[in-house]
Amino acid sequence: MNLIAESINIMSKTLGPAMRERNPGPIQEMAKAEAEAGADYLDINIGPARRGGDELMKWVVKTVEEVTGLPLSLDTTNPVAMEAGLKTCKTKALINSISLQPDRLEAELPLVSKYNADMIGLLWGTEGMPRDANERCMLAVDLVYKAGEMGIPVESIWIDPIASPISVEINQVKACVEFMSMLGDVAPGCKSTVGLSNISNGTPAHLRPYLNRTYLIMLMRYGLYSAIVDIFDTELVKIARGEMPEIVDLVYRAMDGERPDLKLLSQKEVEYVKTVRVLTGESLYSHSWLKI
Repeated sequence: MNLIAESINIMSKTLGPAMRERNPGPIQEMAKAEAEAGADYLDINIGPARRGGDELMKWVVKTVEEVTGLPLSLDTTNPVAMEAGLKTCKTKALINSISLQPDRLEAELPLVSKYNADMIGLLWGTEGMPRDANERCMLAVDLVYKAGEMGIPVESIWIDPIASPISVEINQVKACVEFMSMLGDVAPGCKSTVGLSNISNGTPAHLRPYLNRTYLIMLMRYGLYSAIVDIFDTELVKIARGEMPEIVDLVYRAMDGERPDLKLLSQKEVEYVKTVRVLTGESLYSHSWLKI
C-alpha cells in the first residue's frame, strides 16, 4: 500500500508560519522525518492560497525536493498554484484532488494530461457529499467518463470516496466501506485512496489511532491502494506493510459478525474488536467505547 504522509500542511502551527516566512528548516526537517518513517508520497497542502499561491507552492516543492526524492502529492484548491507545483516537480506528481464540481473539472483535468500527473478523484459532486454508496458509484462513473474524454487513463485516477468522522454520522462511515467493495466493478482499473484521519476528526487525540488503524484494515479488505495518513503512527504503518496479519484477520472476522469471547483476547485484540463494532454501527459511538 502507498502511504501519503499528511504533515506538511499550512494549518500546522509550526509549518504554517515557516511557509509564510519562507523558512525552509522546519519544512525540510518534517519532509526528512516523514521519509524516514516510511512514507511513499509526501502531501504538500498549502490550502486555498488565494494570494501568491503559485509562488508559495513552487517554493515549498523546491524546498522539499532538496532533501528527498519521494514523489509529491500537491494539495490546493488554487489551480494556478497547482500548475506552478506541477511545473516544478522533478518526479511524477499526484494532484490532490479533483472533485466533480464543474469549475474544478474545467480548470484541473487538463493539468493531469499536460503534466503527465496522477489525480485523486474526490467524490464530491455538485450537490456536495454523496449520501450513500450508490451515489458514490454514480459519481465515480461520471468522473472516470469525464477524465476519459480528456485522454486520462484509468490507471492515473485514484478514487477517494470521502471518509467522514465517526463522531458525526455512522451511515457515511459504513457507506465508504460499502463503496470500496464496489469500486472494482464500477471503475475497473482505477486506484483508490482515502484521507484516513478524517474518520477520527472530533474524537479525543489519544483515541484517534484506534479508529484510524481499524478503519484502514476495513478498507484494505477491499483492495485499498493508498491512504493519506499520520505516518508517525508506527502501528498503522506496520498494518499497511503487512506486519500484523493476526490483527488484520481478527478485524475481518469481526466485520463478518464473529463475536469472540473478549476475556480470551489480549488487550490489543479487544481494542480492535470493540472499534470494529463501533465503525460498523453495531455499537453506538461514544468517547468511552473502549471501556464499555
